[in-house]
Amino acid sequence: MPGMLTGKTALITGGGGGIGRATALAFAREGALVAVADANRDSAQDTVAMVNAIGGPGGNQALALGGDVTDPAAVQAMLRATLEAFGKLDCAFNNAGIAGYQVDASGKKTAEWSEAAFDRMIGVNLKGVWLCMKYELLHMQAHGGGAIVNTGSIAGLIGLPTSSAYVAAKHGVLGLTKTAAIEYAPDNIRVNAVCPGYIRTKMTEDAMARRGEALMAMVPTHRMGEPEEIAEMVVWLCSDRASFVTGACYNVDGGYMAV
Repeated sequence: MPGMLTGKTALITGGGGGIGRATALAFAREGALVAVADANRDSAQDTVAMVNAIGGPGGNQALALGGDVTDPAAVQAMLRATLEAFGKLDCAFNNAGIAGYQVDASGKKTAEWSEAAFDRMIGVNLKGVWLCMKYELLHMQAHGGGAIVNTGSIAGLIGLPTSSAYVAAKHGVLGLTKTAAIEYAPDNIRVNAVCPGYIRTKMTEDAMARRGEALMAMVPTHRMGEPEEIAEMVVWLCSDRASFVTGACYNVDGGYMAV
C-alpha cells in the first residue's frame, strides 16, 4: 500500500537527531526520498544510515548533507544537492535550531543575554528558517508548488522566562510562516508550522535538569512528548491529505497551551 508521501522528495534541516531524525524516518516510512541536512554532517550520515535501512526505491532513500543554515551559499548548496540527487523538491521541513545552553545563555533573563548570544540565536532560529524558505519558495514557485513546514514552538505563542531570544525567534518563525502562506498560495505552495511543547531531545535536557518537575506540572498529560509525535504532524502537513491547510501553526504539546 502506498505511503502518504510516496513519489515525493523532501529536504530536512537539523536532521542529525531529535525531531529532525524522527521526521526523516517517518518520511521514509511513508515513501519519500529524503535529503538530511545538519551542521554536523556525521550526524546527518547516521540518520541516513537509519533511513536507508528501511529500504525503498533502489535500496536507498536518503542523502546526507552538511551546512550552516545561516550561510546563504550553504543553503543553496543543500537545495542544489537535493535536486541533483532526486530531481525535484516537493516538501521541506525547516527544523534546524539551537537552544539557550548552546549560546551560553542557560537560565539568563532578558538583560543578561550577551549581544553575541542574542545574534546567534536569531541567526540560526529565525534567519536560518527565512533563508531556507527563500530558496525553497523560489524553486517551488518555478516548478508547480510544494509544501513547507517550519519548526516553531510553544515559545512562538507565549513568553517563557529565561528564553528571550529563543522566544523572539520562534515568534518570528510563526510570522514568516503565516505571511509566506498568504503570498504563495496562488503558486500552489502550502506553508505551515508545527509548535512542539517539551519534547524528549538533547535540546530540552538542560531545561529539564534545571526545572523539569515544575515544567511537567504545567503539562496536562504530565509527560514529555517524543520526537516521533512531532514527526507524525509534519508528515501529515506535507502530504496531500492536508491539501487545504496553509498558514496554520499546530501545537503538539500535551495540552500545554490549553491551560
